Amino acid sequence: MKTAEKLAAGWLIILGFMLTTISAQAMRDKHLMYKDIPKEAYKEQDFVNHQAVALLNTTALNGITYGLPSLALGGWLALGMRRRGKKEENAIAKQMDLHLQSMFYRMIAENQGRITVLGFAMQSQLPASTAREFLDDQAKQFNANFKVNEDGAVSYHFDL
Repeated sequence: MKTAEKLAAGWLIILGFMLTTISAQAMRDKHLMYKDIPKEAYKEQDFVNHQAVALLNTTALNGITYGLPSLALGGWLALGMRRRGKKEENAIAKQMDLHLQSMFYRMIAENQGRITVLGFAMQSQLPASTAREFLDDQAKQFNANFKVNEDGAVSYHFDL
């Protein structure tokens, strides 16, 4: 469904752009038809091709009539998909945060308030830098103590 919606939005935007471009070109051509004829020549003879002017008017009107709604509908579909995508991303991020929080609390309870970056990274399957950032944030919120062992590994100690 998402692929079909993306294709529909893309095609509508392209179609609308093409039609409005054709309309703009027809209006420009009509303007150029009148621009090149000096005003004194109108009195002597009629140099305007009225059939071409009528065709350009019809082309311009049809381009606007069908192009703008196509552009609007395609843009509306694209914006709707983008909003839905953002909502889904936010929901996934929220779910991930809840999962990490529950894993963090479980590990704290199992280890009597002591947790390491490596242990949390292994349990949560996060990269070490992301696990360290998460634990640093939690340590700030709960006023945890830090201990560094001889190897340079940091362990966080939370009071239960």
